[in-house]
This record gives sequence, structure tokens and C-alpha cells, in this order.
Amino acid sequence: MSSRSSKTKITLPLTAPSPKLLTTWYAQQVVAGKIVASQKVRQACKRHLNDLKRQGTTEFPWVFDEEKGHRPIRFMEQFCRPSQGNYRQLVLQPWQHFIIGSLYGWVHKDTGLRRFREGLIFVGRKNGKTTKVSGLSLYGASKDGERGARVYQLANSMKQARLQFDECKAMVQQSPALAKHFRVTRDAIFFDKTLSKIEPQASDSERLDGLNTHLAIFDEIHEYRDYKLINVIKNSRGARQQPLILYITTAGTVLDGPLMDYYELGADILSGAITNERLFFFMAELDPEDDVEDPATWIKANPNLGVSLQLDDMIEEWERAKLIPAERSDFITKRLNVFVKAGEESWLPWEVIQRNNGEIPIEELEGLECVGGFDLSDTQDFTAACLEFPIPGERKVAVISHSWVPQAKVALDQEKIPFREYEEAGLLTIVPGDYVRHELVYEWFVKQAERFAITKIAYDPAKAFELVKALTGYGFELKPVRQGFITLGPALDHLQELFLDGAVVYNNNRLLRWYINNVKLVEDRNRNKMPTKIGKYRRIDGFAALLNAHTEVMHMLTTPSPGGSIEFVSISKLLKGGE
Repeated sequence: MSSRSSKTKITLPLTAPSPKLLTTWYAQQVVAGKIVASQKVRQACKRHLNDLKRQGTTEFPWVFDEEKGHRPIRFMEQFCRPSQGNYRQLVLQPWQHFIIGSLYGWVHKDTGLRRFREGLIFVGRKNGKTTKVSGLSLYGASKDGERGARVYQLANSMKQARLQFDECKAMVQQSPALAKHFRVTRDAIFFDKTLSKIEPQASDSERLDGLNTHLAIFDEIHEYRDYKLINVIKNSRGARQQPLILYITTAGTVLDGPLMDYYELGADILSGAITNERLFFFMAELDPEDDVEDPATWIKANPNLGVSLQLDDMIEEWERAKLIPAERSDFITKRLNVFVKAGEESWLPWEVIQRNNGEIPIEELEGLECVGGFDLSDTQDFTAACLEFPIPGERKVAVISHSWVPQAKVALDQEKIPFREYEEAGLLTIVPGDYVRHELVYEWFVKQAERFAITKIAYDPAKAFELVKALTGYGFELKPVRQGFITLGPALDHLQELFLDGAVVYNNNRLLRWYINNVKLVEDRNRNKMPTKIGKYRRIDGFAALLNAHTEVMHMLTTPSPGGSIEFVSISKLLKGGE
């Protein structure tokens, strides 16, 4: 669809309520379809309206206090002004009223303390993020009722954290009212009346101990690859009555980090799949069915369209960016808030990987025939093994995957991979020493054989002589898989079809998902394909093990019956020549 220009701006009708009531008004307008918003924003608005109806019930201890919800908004509009641009007064928009009003207005009916302990604000670039961070930081240090408040502005690097902090300092310096009460130094902003202060902190800060969080605002957590700083902040709020942690970010290309975990958690909570009353989510994005080239949908990811950014400017930027693959991906990610994998050669779009996030209880796989696969490492690297199960009666497979990595690699920490989190989830074993002993893979397959019917194990013959000898001696049938275009290409195509159909069940194995996300393709002169990895530090070992197994599984998965339907064929039939 070709780009087209229009003037898009949210304006309040003459019947709009007083500003104090805009939180609920916005939710009503979105649910009624009068304000265009993403599906997840509509779900957040429905959640708010439903919770209003639950007030006063025995099972719901929260009430919505419109006055408390409006206090930080009133503070920001009265005292704060962006330091960049020609703004004489800050006027927060209805969607910002909804976010801030919800975070500060929902309180416990008995104590009056805040309901929400954490919030994810997920919006496109240039939607007033910097102003919101600065304004809420200043309110948190001065007017939030917390003596000795510690407010932290957080980023992945101190350089980035200081950019946000410098904007907050500039906001104080250009406001006579704020400058009168706040004391600004190079490294902190002090509110001496309550002995409170605002500081920048980052993952690479030299000292992260001794923090005492009242309010923490993370900037752009799409860049984070681990939970180091997040966990420090979460563990530092025990002495506070109503601490609040906010994550304000756009989408990104790091699809195995904390943002993706929070994004998926938010999707589950907003859809009602799980319940958590203490987490808030505002997720402005294009919906899966939206055309990225249709400017009419862009407001879903940019609720400030017509205020801090203009549609005509976005269209002009898109017309230029769409001609260059890297710039096109950046526009889709940052301006339309759609997760895009790094690299145009990526094997599967992120939404396709997400399509396969189903689960099958491990107990249901016991006794089913499966094919094993493994990929051995070079010295200090990942080793991976898997079992792939064709699901009887369906064109679907389930995957169990495990990896090993030496402690020496973990100690280097060059890649910011969350090794410890993977280990705690049971997806990875960190092995003492400098390399992964092949006996560990042997022991893993022997243990799995106690529960599952492993018919054969497919493998890359390079470096596998001793392991193959041991596995064969135990009684497994081993199948070498030559790592070439002719052998791997058909399996790669078949596996891709299964992913496109949402038919690969990997039980939300985050490490396997990371491997899959790192795959890109190379082709020979005949357009035959092979997988390779994206970038120097990305790994595909777990996917390589799965692909080895799939060279066998694709033959045993399904076969057309005489009537034209699909019939499951077991490995035992294949071994008996189809009898």
C-alpha cells in the first residue's frame, strides 16, 4: 500500500471531562473505538474499566483515587517544560494521563499505598519519553510523600544514563520554581527539604551496592541482554513502602533479553491468560495484521502523533528509509514499535518464531518415538543436543533441547548472554573448566532414553568419533549428516514450513529460541540453502542439533493416505519397510 499524507491529531471534544478525569475518559474512548490504539492498549483500557467495576468487592483490595492519579500530572504541567524545542507549557495528552493516572491513582483501599510496583511503557520513538522520565523523577524526589527518596535514572551504559540525567538537570535549570527548590550538581539532583536525590546509574557503573530505590526508571531496556542491573534495583527496594520501577522503551533487535520476557508477560496479563494485579502495561505498537506502509495505522505505535511528531514528517522519513534495508528495519522497529531481527538475511521473522510458543507437557511425550541430534563445540563454546518428536496424527513436532557451556566462556562474559538464567531454568549446564566433555552428551542421551523412545541420533560427523563410538556401544543407532547444501537444504525448507504453520512446539525454551533467532541463510549457485549465524557473537548450536535431527524426522512425520488425508507413519513402520 502506498504512503499517503494526512493530518492526525488527538483533540478533546467539547464534552471532555476535567483533566482530573482524563485517565478513565481515555480508556472509555479507546474501548469505544473513538481513539485508534493497538490491541494491547485496548486490553489495558478494558482492564482499567473492569477494575473500576471490581472496586468494593472482597477479592479486590484496590480503589482508583483520581486526585492521587492527577497529582504528578498537575506537577509536571505546572513546573516542567522540555529543554529542547519551542514549548512554553507542557500539556500532557490523554494517553499520558492514562499511564500516569493509572500508575499513581490505583491504591490500596486501606493503606492508600500504590497498587502497581512495576510498569512497562512501550511506545515508538519521539513520543515524549524524555520529558516523562524527567518529570516523574522530579515528582518522585519532591512530592511523592517519601522522605529520603532515592530516584534512579537507569540505562545500559553510564553515557546513555547521563544523557537522560542531563535533560532532567536542564529541566530544573530553566524553571525558576524548580531551580528554587532543587540543588543541581554534576552527579546528582538534590531536594534538600526531604533529603531526597536523583542519580544516574547504569549496568557498567563501578558501584551498584547500597542503592535504596523509591523510584527507578529504566531507559530503553531493549538494549539489555541480562538482568544484572534490573535485579540490583529490584533487590534494593525492600525498605520502601511504595517503590515503583518503570521500563520506558521502544522495540529493538535483542530478542533474547529482559524486554522480550516483559513483553510476553504483559501480553499474557492483558489477555487474561495469567493474573498479576501489581504490574502495569501500556504497549503501543502496530498489530500483526497491520500494513507497515499504511500511515493510518502508525498512530497505534505513536500516540503522540500530531503533538511531538507529525505524520507528514514520518511519511517523508519512511519514503527515504524504505529504500535502504537497514534504515527500513530501523524505522519499523523504532517508529512503528515492531520487533525486527537484526539483519535482512534473517531466516524467520520474529512474529513467526512467536507463532510457535505453544507447550506440550513432557509427560505426554513419554513413550513417543523421537530422533536425537547433537552439535559439538570447538573448545570454549556451546555444545547442544536435542530430541525431536513427530506428534502422532498431526503435522507437528515437539522439541526438547539442552546445551552445555564451559565455565571459562561464562567468565569471559563478552557476549552478555544470560548464562545463569538459562542454567536456573534447566536449559543449560555450565561445565567447570575450559571445554565441554563429550561424556556429558553421552550421559544426557542415556538419561533421556529412560523416558523416551529414541530411534536414532543424527549428527555432524566432524569431531564426533569418540562420542559416536560410545553411543553406538550403548545401543543407539547413529546417522551421520553431512553438513552441505544438498543434505541440509531440504530439511531447512521443511522445518521452515512447520515454523510458518506454528507447528514447532519448543515449550518456550528461551535458549533454543535465541539459537533460532540467530539463524540466517546462505545459498549456493543453485539456490540450495544452509544455515549460518548472524554476527560474531551469536550462536546457532541448538538449531544445528535440531536441523540434524530433522533430516530424519521430516521423512517420518507424515505421508498422504490413499484418500488424500494425512496419516502418521511411525519409525517402526519405516524400519520394517512400511509393513
